[in-house]
Amino acid sequence: MKLSIIILNYNVRYFLELCLQSVEAAITNLEAEIIVVDNNSHDDSCQMVKQKFPNVILIENKDNLGFSKGNNIGVQHAKGEYLCILNPDTVVPEDCFEELFEFSKIKNDLGLFACKLIDGTGVFLPESKRHIPTPTVAIKKILGFDTSYYASKIKENSTGIVPVLVGAFMMVKRDVYNQVGGFDEDYFMYGEDIDLSYKVQQAGFDNMYYGPVQVIHFKGESTLKDANYAKRFYGAMQIFYKKHFKRNLIFDALVWLGIKLVKHSKNNAFAESKPVKNYVLVSDRNYTELENIISRSIKMVSEISDFESNTRVVLDANYLSFKTIIETLSNSEKNKNISYRIIPKNSNFMLGSDSSKSRGEVLHF
Repeated sequence: MKLSIIILNYNVRYFLELCLQSVEAAITNLEAEIIVVDNNSHDDSCQMVKQKFPNVILIENKDNLGFSKGNNIGVQHAKGEYLCILNPDTVVPEDCFEELFEFSKIKNDLGLFACKLIDGTGVFLPESKRHIPTPTVAIKKILGFDTSYYASKIKENSTGIVPVLVGAFMMVKRDVYNQVGGFDEDYFMYGEDIDLSYKVQQAGFDNMYYGPVQVIHFKGESTLKDANYAKRFYGAMQIFYKKHFKRNLIFDALVWLGIKLVKHSKNNAFAESKPVKNYVLVSDRNYTELENIISRSIKMVSEISDFESNTRVVLDANYLSFKTIIETLSNSEKNKNISYRIIPKNSNFMLGSDSSKSRGEVLHF
C-alpha cells in the first residue's frame, strides 16, 4: 500500500465530515487507506464515520490520549509505505497526494514533506514552515519578533528545505517515522511536530516545504486560545528544551510571565464574525432552507467572479471541486472583507471560519 492517512479527531464531527470527503476524493487513483483515531469525542463523530464512511478504519480510544499518542496508535495500524498526519479541520485538493509524491522524488534523503496551509479566509498560515525554536529564537517569538521563528526566506508559493513543518499536515515514509520513534508521547498537545521535525533532521534527513499545493486548515477548531493553551504550548517548549538543549532560565521566566499575562487578557477565541451585507451561493441548485434560516435572499451564481466587499460566499462542494474551493479562498481579495462557508456533499449544513484565531461556525439548514 502506498499511503496511510492518519486523522486524529476530538469533537469536530462536522469539520471531520468535510475533511474525509476531500481526502476520499484525493485518493481515488492511489492505493491508500484512511485511519481515523478518535480521542473519546463526546459528539457523534464515531457514529458519523461508521454511517457515512464505511471504508474508513476507525479506532475509538476510551480516553483523550493527546496528539502524540493518538497519532502513534494510528501509525501502529497503518500499512502504507508513506504516512500523512492530517488534522480533521482541513480540506485537501483532489490532486494533493499525487503531486506531493511527484515532488518527493527529487530527494533521496527526504524526511518530512508538506504543503502550504491557508486559513478559512484564504490567508497563508506562516507556521507551515518554521525554524527550530532554539531558546534564542523562542524568546524573540515571545517578544513579538517572528522573523527568526518562521522560515520567511522561502516564499509561501515556492519550495525549499525547512527545519520544522506543522502537524496539521505532514507526510513522511513510515520507515523514517519509526526510525526516529514517531511522535514523542511526553507531549500531550503542541510541540510534538517541532520535536518530530527536529529528530528527523538530526537523523540526517531534509524536511521539505512544497508551496504549490494548498490545503485549508481552519485551525481554531483544535483548541481555544486561552490560559490553558498558553500553559500547554509553553510547557511543550520547556519539554523540547530539556530534551534537546540546555535549560534556559530566561526562557523559563518568560514562560511564567507569558502564562500570567494570558490569564488576565481578554479571550478572543470567539471573535466577532466579519460583517455580511450580501450572500452569494456558487452552485447549480437553490437552497431555500438556507435562505429561511439566515432570513436573507441569496444570489446564486454558477461561476467564481469578483465579489463585492462584505459578501459571504457559500461554496457548494456538490458543485465545485475541493481544489476550486481552496483556490477561491486563496485568490480572494483580502482587503474586501469577504467571508466563506462551504456546504459539504450531501449535507444539510455549511461551515467555515473567519479567523485562524477563532472557532469556526457550523450552520444547519
